[in-house]
Amino acid sequence: MPQLSSQTSTRASKHLLIGSTEAFSGKSATVLGLALQLREKGLDVAYAKPIGTCLSEANDGIDEDVRFISQTLELKANRLRPTLFTLDEATIKQQLSVEKQDYLQKVKRSLASQDEDILLIEGPGTLEEGSLFGLSLPDMAEASDAAVVLVARYHSALIVDKLLAAYEKLGNRLLGVVINDVPENLLAIAQNEVRDCLERHHIRVFGILPRTPIMRSVSVEALAHHLKAEILNQPGRMDQIMVEEISIGAMNANSALRYFNQAHNMVVVTGGDRFDIQMAALESSTQCLVLTGRLSPRSDLLDRARDLEVPILSVDLDTLTTVEIIEKAFDQVRLHEPIKVECIGHLMAQHFDTSRLMNSLGLDPDIPA
Repeated sequence: MPQLSSQTSTRASKHLLIGSTEAFSGKSATVLGLALQLREKGLDVAYAKPIGTCLSEANDGIDEDVRFISQTLELKANRLRPTLFTLDEATIKQQLSVEKQDYLQKVKRSLASQDEDILLIEGPGTLEEGSLFGLSLPDMAEASDAAVVLVARYHSALIVDKLLAAYEKLGNRLLGVVINDVPENLLAIAQNEVRDCLERHHIRVFGILPRTPIMRSVSVEALAHHLKAEILNQPGRMDQIMVEEISIGAMNANSALRYFNQAHNMVVVTGGDRFDIQMAALESSTQCLVLTGRLSPRSDLLDRARDLEVPILSVDLDTLTTVEIIEKAFDQVRLHEPIKVECIGHLMAQHFDTSRLMNSLGLDPDIPA
């Protein structure tokens, strides 16, 4: 394997492709956080997401991640590259039937430099995603002549296996990695043994980001969407009410209150006929109450929830199915809330070595340190 050096040997790339070893690892958050850090260094940053994966409900063809990042960064038109296509069912079906589009050439044209200092390219969800279109992560890196930074969510020390395998596929294109969402009790091994092992194998570790409740939280608005729920009361903006935990109300009221008091910023799922549990939930750190079975709640419960500004959702589902949908929403959380922008900015400032990344790319800050 090639020896690790402080900067690339033959190329000072201004194209940086952010990929991941699995979907929902934190690519969009990393792109946004990195853009904020690079701007603080005085660099002119552009952004591209050639393959759309977050379909727009407005049916306007704009990927929701692209919309949010471009608006947050207030990107000018010449600093935002167009999304070439979206991985929706119709596009996939068409490509399965007639593989006639030369997407690689489109990528090359789309990602051509426009005098920015660096173009951040958000890649597919995995190394293989996009292969049907000739646009897997390695394909995209070659087409755009980009260095690659991989974001990997930490599950265990076996993350090393995935990153070594990725290095075998990407070779010198792999500039380094970001290890994301590390639980507090596993931070020590990630920061020491895992980091040291990867560096010994010539894989730069630019950052190790600890798990934070905010980044894993889901807005009540998103929960209502996933559950296809009826909103019984709607205090304020539900896109700003964040849920961090899920609790199930299936015990007596006294036990429920003790149970609920151990949680923080939770969504409580309980039967529509369990008034005692519903009232106990409202007296704790409940951000949202989800009632199953599509049963109408009592008026005094609605009044109390209105006073406390706790939204109530009603679903025509059983409790088990409801919990499964909410857990999936937590696993597939996206970066679409302003509070998460502030959080990722702080995480990157504290735990990401921007100077080392810039040195590896051969970029100099325009603002002295």
